[in-house]
Parts: sequence; structure tokens; C-alpha cells
Amino acid sequence: MSNPILAMIPSGYNAADAKLYSILPSDGSGDFTVSVDADATRVNKEGLIEGVALNQARLTYDPLNPECPSLLLEPTLTNLQVYSQEFDNAAWLKIQSTITANNTISPSGELNADKLQRTATNSSFVLDGIGKSTDAKTYTTSIFVKQGEGDFFAIRAQGAYPSRVDLRFQFSTKQIIQYVADSSFTALSSNVKEFKNGWFRISMTYTTDTAAGLTNYFSSRSSSGNTDSTDINANANCFLWGCQVEENNYVTSYVPTTNTSVTRTNDICKDAGNAALFNVSKLSLFIDVNNFKTNTGSFSYIVLTDGQNSPINMIRLDYAQNNIYIRGYNNGTLELSNNINSVVANQRNKVLLTFDNNEAKTYFNGVLEDTSTSIAIPSGLNSLSFTNRTESGGYFQGEVHDARVYDRVLTEAEAIKLTTI
Repeated sequence: MSNPILAMIPSGYNAADAKLYSILPSDGSGDFTVSVDADATRVNKEGLIEGVALNQARLTYDPLNPECPSLLLEPTLTNLQVYSQEFDNAAWLKIQSTITANNTISPSGELNADKLQRTATNSSFVLDGIGKSTDAKTYTTSIFVKQGEGDFFAIRAQGAYPSRVDLRFQFSTKQIIQYVADSSFTALSSNVKEFKNGWFRISMTYTTDTAAGLTNYFSSRSSSGNTDSTDINANANCFLWGCQVEENNYVTSYVPTTNTSVTRTNDICKDAGNAALFNVSKLSLFIDVNNFKTNTGSFSYIVLTDGQNSPINMIRLDYAQNNIYIRGYNNGTLELSNNINSVVANQRNKVLLTFDNNEAKTYFNGVLEDTSTSIAIPSGLNSLSFTNRTESGGYFQGEVHDARVYDRVLTEAEAIKLTTI
């Protein structure tokens, strides 16, 4: 397979110049411009969580298999939880439990994780006063936890009694064994991600009731009972680090806080290439991403475009809730309209679009999904961006593993091989 004219496989960056390097072309004309908040974090090559510099492209790794990084692009979100890793602070209410600060090594590789020790059979560790409006909203609560004495860990999000949602996690099986809601709370989803040295990040997403106030309870347990049930071992303990409460329908990367909430602004990756690079008569566009679940009505775009408002010239992939909407405009005329349905969010997927002699083909995860005729390559293309066509919004949300542009049409055999997961 011949080389692409642009290839971005996340590997290098320059924070001082706000650049994410593309492997091809070698002259730098295919490099992306990035915007990254200094409050953001990533998982580094050692599998540890670390902060990033301003405008440092977030190349993040699988914490257990840190081989090839991906580019992390996330929306603007706020960690509402103050003192997110200082559980001994008075902002955290301890009920029949004690905290020993800086007791073990955390997922950041530092001695700053705390020990939660229960002191009674009916004890919980409580976070109080997150607060919310009188409208029902969707939140995701997450926390890093490591096993001490006891095989179970419980989380509860409590609203106006009896509205609540309960989650119970078992260390020995690495599984969430129960996730249920009562009254006017709704349990939406839960997740467990394993990190190095016995750490797990446990998260749950839920919709609250309409009453003011939101409290989160955390408890180490020997049995699998509820957070308010009698346990057979009053001395159960565990280790905690990095609590996050965010108004979102999925968990995002950790944002540390102290005495106030902290907002991480959205990542932006845009403007790779130029008119000379994309002045081609044939074209193949390959995108390999893990697209995060977006809220209903929001937009998560990848575009190859001329960047103008009118007339529109672009090839656009819009990653929605469970679909990818593919559109092609040439001189303001919509020529390509194809939808890939039943896409599973938060899973890696590969798309290839080819344009040749008035014919466009769409490949998805190793399958030829669509062939459209009477399609021309949009004119004047000059940039590849993970945004809308004017680079002013619609910022892509997900992890980017690979992005390529070819000045030829890949054969069907090449296309199927390249897009197979």
C-alpha cells in the first residue's frame, strides 16, 4: 500500500508551538494546531496519571498496556468535587470512619492516596454538598479505589430521600455486582477501569431528582450489603484517590481540585494540511477513533474542508449518539449523504471514504457499507480538522488512533484490510 499524503498516528508534539506532529508529510505542512487546558491530565507511558502543559497534545496510554498512545479529545467539563484527593480535609464528612492521609502510592505514582478505615458496622464515608439546581440532571461520579481489608466497595448518590442510586463493586472479581436506583433517581450506566498496582477507577452515571442537594457516600465492606446495611467486619478498609463529580453522561479524565471546583476546557485539534497538499483528483480519507458518547443534540465532527461558510465545500463525519452521519458538499450542493447506524459509543471504530470518477464508497469496520454515484470531490480543500468546517465548534470528543489522507483510491481489498478491527 502506497504512503498517504497525510498521516497522523499520535506520537509527537510541541507544546510551545501548540502542535501535534503528523508523520507525513515530512515538511510539517500536515501538522495539527492544538489547544489544551493546563488543568487537563493524561495517562503517561508508565501507566501513571500526570498533568499536561498548556497546549500539550494529550497523548494518552492504556494504563495496563502502555504501548501505542492515542490522542485524547474531551469536552469542557467541571469537577464539582472540592479537595478531590484530600479526604482528610474538613470538606469531607466522615461518619463512623477515619482517614489516614498520604498512606500509599496513588495512580499518579506519588505518596498521596488516603486510607479509609471504618470504625463501626454501619459506617460510611460521606461527601456532602455538591449541590445542583432544581432541574433533574445527569451526573457521573467516579473515584479511584484500591483494596484493603474487605472484598467490596460501595458508592451511593443520594438526593431527596429515598431517591438514590447504589453501586457495589467486588475486588476479587473486578466486577460491579449491583447497580440500582430507587424512587426518582435513574441509574444510566456504570464502568470499571483497571489501573496499575491494584487501583480501579469506578464510575456511575445517573439522573437525579428535582430536589436540591446531592450527596455521595463511599464505603469499604467485607460483605456485599448496601451502604447502610450491617457488615460482618467493622474494620474493613480501602484506599482512595481522585474523586470526580461531573455533569455529563460519561466519565472523563481526572481533574484535580483543591478548595474550589475546576473546569477543564475542551481540547481542540485542527488545521492540518493546505490547498497544495489536498489538490487531488482522487481521494481516500481514513479515520480510526474511539468516539465518546455525546449528549443528544450535540455535534462531534471530523472534517476535510476549505473552511468557508459559503459555498460549502467539505467532507464531514458527524459522530452522534449511536450513528455516524457522513456528508459531502461541493460548491454548496449536498452530493453525499450516508448514515452508519447502530454505532456503539466508547468503542474503537474505523471509517474509510473513497472518491473516484464520480463514485464514493464508505467502509466501516471491514465492511463496504455504501456506494454512491454522481459524486465529485469537493473543491478547494485545504485542512483536516476535528471540528466543524469553520473550526469554531463541534469539537470531536473521543480518542484518535489514526487519521490518513491518500491521493488515490484504495482498492476494496486494501480498504477492508485497513478498516478491519
